[in-house]
Amino acid sequence: MAGFTVPTTMRAWRVRRPGPMRSNPLEFDASAEVPLPAPDELLVAVRACGVCRTDLHVSEGDLAVHRPGVTPGHEVVGEVVVVGPDAGDGFAVGDRVGIAWLRHTCGVCQYCLRGDENLCPNSRYSGWDADGGYAEFATVPAAFAHHLPDGYSDSELAPLLCAGIIGYRSLLRAQLPAGGRLGLYGFGGSAHLTAQVALAQGAEVHVMTRGAEARRLALDLGAASAQGAADPPPVKLDAAILFAPVGELVLPALEALDRGGTLAVAGIHLSDIPSLNYQRHLFQERQIRSVTSNTRADAREFLAFAGRHRIEVTGPEYPLEQADRALTDLVEGRIAGAAVLLP
Repeated sequence: MAGFTVPTTMRAWRVRRPGPMRSNPLEFDASAEVPLPAPDELLVAVRACGVCRTDLHVSEGDLAVHRPGVTPGHEVVGEVVVVGPDAGDGFAVGDRVGIAWLRHTCGVCQYCLRGDENLCPNSRYSGWDADGGYAEFATVPAAFAHHLPDGYSDSELAPLLCAGIIGYRSLLRAQLPAGGRLGLYGFGGSAHLTAQVALAQGAEVHVMTRGAEARRLALDLGAASAQGAADPPPVKLDAAILFAPVGELVLPALEALDRGGTLAVAGIHLSDIPSLNYQRHLFQERQIRSVTSNTRADAREFLAFAGRHRIEVTGPEYPLEQADRALTDLVEGRIAGAAVLLP
């Protein structure tokens, strides 16, 4: 961006009073200060930011406040406008860049050293520990910024940076065998991307979700069946992923698994799980596994996959000023696919 002068103020949303969306927890600031990048950071002009259910959990208080007044958003596509002096040579001014959920790990704990940086006790996150992309500018440590595949618009890329990455890790955690039968519980932003990855890998996909529009989208994308959220699929499943943050769905999902099947729970927040019946839900070596964030290696692998296999990103676009409406629509189940904010 030759000749571009970074302004001193910008438009941004902040979580002032965490609570249900009907209580208006977000506040719009038309003259927020543009953040200054640390020496190892990039300053990014936001071009698109995905609307993730985790943003909803931060706004509504399901996730404890880490930074008072935080700006949500961690599916950010933007253009580098400032490169910090210690940011290295991986990015230059004018590059298209992605900002994802994970933005810091310590690099020295036992988890980081064994390749499980997603479990780092000192990890930090965009839109929770640091201001995110519901704004016109955002910062990111250069070591946690992502190069993006060609062939996608900004608004198509944004949901890939969390919904896509977390879905990819969830698929790995579900241990789906080659050519296996996969069940997806909930079919929002992440699930509709994960379904396409699984289908490209040769899986048979079955979708359980509450919304008629979401079920239609699942079938249009190639799912073998689509039914209600707690309904049994027409076949036994080799693996399943729970995307809906509804603990009650753990039971029907486990019951739908074939012998030796695995259920992966993709969300950072889940309502309480009712009591399990050992014979019905866990016997015959069925298992349940949680998913905690992702590693940068997960992100690189998934974005490379998206560069080789076209992933169709479906969902509405909202202007930045309507972020509160986008999150309300998400609560009310009015979004099929993945919503995106455009500054």
